[in-house]
Amino acid sequence: MKTTAYIFLITIVMTSCHNDRRTDINHNITAKEIMQKAHAKAGGDFWKNPKSLTLKGHANFYQGKDTLHNEIHNMWRVYASKKEDAHIATGKVKIESIREGIPKILLSFDGNNTYDLNGKQEKSEADNMWSSAFGYGAIRHTLEEGYEISIVGEDMIKNQNTATVKVIDPNKGETFFDITLGDFKIVKVAFDTPRGWHHRLYSNFFEKEKYTWLQSGLVELFYNDIKTNEVIWTDFEVNEELPDSLFVLTYNQ
Repeated sequence: MKTTAYIFLITIVMTSCHNDRRTDINHNITAKEIMQKAHAKAGGDFWKNPKSLTLKGHANFYQGKDTLHNEIHNMWRVYASKKEDAHIATGKVKIESIREGIPKILLSFDGNNTYDLNGKQEKSEADNMWSSAFGYGAIRHTLEEGYEISIVGEDMIKNQNTATVKVIDPNKGETFFDITLGDFKIVKVAFDTPRGWHHRLYSNFFEKEKYTWLQSGLVELFYNDIKTNEVIWTDFEVNEELPDSLFVLTYNQ
């Protein structure tokens, strides 16, 4: 059960050093300009500085030729104000995924400890696991002091031309984002993990009138180019008050 949870945990579940060199590719736009436009498209300052995020939906998991459907897949996230290492657990996060009424994933980080269906986890094991999950949140901080960004190529994601932007966080970790050149949506994140090369694709974006927030409705997750699972988000809330007790698991399922 623990292995399954680790494999499928991710849904998650995230300017002084900018490289502003113009390049012949990507229509002579700089990395800083791309990030500014991507931040604005995603929701501006409201999106850049959230306190919490609640996501509700369902998910498909792929095991060989089998597709397993979890009819409930939810995530709760409390954000840290700073992100100096893109690939370590920060803030708080909880993920639950239920199939036929039975929890298949129950995973939580309360800011200090990690819990799963088997209880509290050893820190070294948990840190290794989370390093295969955390990465997207770094894009909110790319225009802050200590981050370096540069355009390193171009690609096409689901028939949309993209610029690939390399982000180096203050701890020198590397994360790559693809941003569409037409409307500057963030459609891909990629980074190296203990499980191998990981990338996620974001699509089917939607919004709610009360928020300045562009939410991906479909997140597809790959390791070493093999699709492991996909999450279909159908609803979200931003900046709800999430109690600390939500993230502390004190029992075994």
